[in-house]
This record gives sequence, C-alpha cells and structure tokens, in this order.
Amino acid sequence: MANSEKTLVLVKPDGVAEGHIGDIISRLERKSYQITALKVISATPEQLRQHYREKVEKPYFAEIETYMTEGPLVAIIVSGTGVVKSVHNLAGKTRPNDAQPGTIRGDFAHEYPDGILRNVIHTSDSRENAHHEIAIWFPELAVKSRKDAAEKAAKN
Repeated sequence: MANSEKTLVLVKPDGVAEGHIGDIISRLERKSYQITALKVISATPEQLRQHYREKVEKPYFAEIETYMTEGPLVAIIVSGTGVVKSVHNLAGKTRPNDAQPGTIRGDFAHEYPDGILRNVIHTSDSRENAHHEIAIWFPELAVKSRKDAAEKAAKN
C-alpha cells in the first residue's frame, strides 16, 4: 500500500477496566484498518514523560500520570490509508461530554467528579506524533527496524 501509514492507539486504563478493548478493535477493523501490533502493558513514568513531553511541566501532569498508571493499558499499532486522521476522528473530542455519539469517547467515556479526565483512548494526532509515540510504546520494533536496516546495508 503506497499511501499506507501507521498510528498509535492506546486503550487507557479505564477503557481496559470497563471492557472496551474488543469494541475499539472491532471499530478499527470495520474501517478495514489492519492491527499490526498489540500488547497489554503497564505504563512507566518514563514512557509517560516521553509521550506527554509537552505536558510534563504543566500542573495537571501528576493527574495524567495517576490516571495512566492506575491499571494496564493496551497499545495498538494500526495501519491503513489515511489512518492517522481517521482514527483520531473516530476517537472523538478529548473531553467525554464534548464527544459526539458514535465516536469511541462519545459512546464509552465519562466525566468523573474527581477532576481527572478519563477518556478511554489515545490516538496519535499527526504522522510525526504517531512515529514518536510508536517508538515509545513499541521500542522493540524500533530496535528490530534498525537491526534489519543494518543487516540490509551489510549485504549491499
């Protein structure tokens, strides 16, 4: 696929705890996107600092860290034509009460009284961010990619 691209989807701890993994994957597959990698992991503080690098100095970063470490998450690489924009739109607006019905957040996310935003899913918002985020959550693929490139160069 010449125009194929990759994006990152994180099913956040609330999405995992509430049993939305299958629903989210089904929505991606119904759009004819390919799941090229998937794993259940627990976020580390270092991964979160890298992923939310523009928010680390914000006063609310501690809330993000608390939320993202309150349980396991599911990291997914999704591939397909126009996948970054389409999957980002499929997720819906960041704040659950602003998300349209039919989007993942509009259907599954909730506003909670503790003030911590829990919105079920993260999706990359650009190709550049997708590349950066995939490297954070799937470092083994970056290592494999570099190793494959080195082996190819050595053969030539």
